Amino acid sequence: MEAMWLLCVAAAVVAWGFLWVWDSSERVKSREQGGRLGAESRTLLAIAHPDDEAMFFAPTVLGLARLRHWVYLLCFSAGNYYNQGETRKKELLQSCDVLGIPLSRVMIIDSRDFPDDPSVQWDTEHVASVLLQHIEVNGINLVVTFDAGGVSGHSNHIALYAAVRALHSEGKLPKGCSVLTLQSVNVLRKYISLLDLPLSLLRTQDVLFVLNSKEVAQAKRAMSCHRSQLLWFRRLYILFSRYMRINSLSFL
Repeated sequence: MEAMWLLCVAAAVVAWGFLWVWDSSERVKSREQGGRLGAESRTLLAIAHPDDEAMFFAPTVLGLARLRHWVYLLCFSAGNYYNQGETRKKELLQSCDVLGIPLSRVMIIDSRDFPDDPSVQWDTEHVASVLLQHIEVNGINLVVTFDAGGVSGHSNHIALYAAVRALHSEGKLPKGCSVLTLQSVNVLRKYISLLDLPLSLLRTQDVLFVLNSKEVAQAKRAMSCHRSQLLWFRRLYILFSRYMRINSLSFL
């Protein structure tokens, strides 16, 4: 037991060491990623539910802020699975304010076509149509959303990937508009927080955002805005999930 404890401490020290190195070179990394992502681009974050932006995408939102991106947010449901839709919409706006997304750039769709329900399959063509309209109206040149695994496997998350994948493969996206998807990882990697940083640095293919300590506190404040969702297991999620600190993303 003592040996296991020492191993955990050593791993934590190594992870914090990687984070210190990352912090010291953050400006260089931001410039490098800016060359690929394009500084001051118009980015659309497409999510399925209020709290997705903080629970899964906070490192991306804050990382894009470093690159001076104009971030827009499109949420496809009010999160009304437990009849808390009105409350959750207000919480989302509070969270966006903490993350630095102007409320004028936040759109929440509250429609029966897109219910917050993992047992309902959203129509891919309909989702794609709404996405495309939002992209064109706002002059978006980068779309960020879930990958095929949806991070948590939620069907609503996966529906967004299916829609953006269809737009991409069918050549319907405006010229110059790219797509980044958040990489899903296995359960072990998902809940080891900073201990996953060395592996993330080695395995990330396209874009990696890692929060410094100040930004982690900001991400936690954003997640804390979702008071209706802060059950005990989500409090543990905030403490241990890599997605509160690290986002690995891939281009389609």
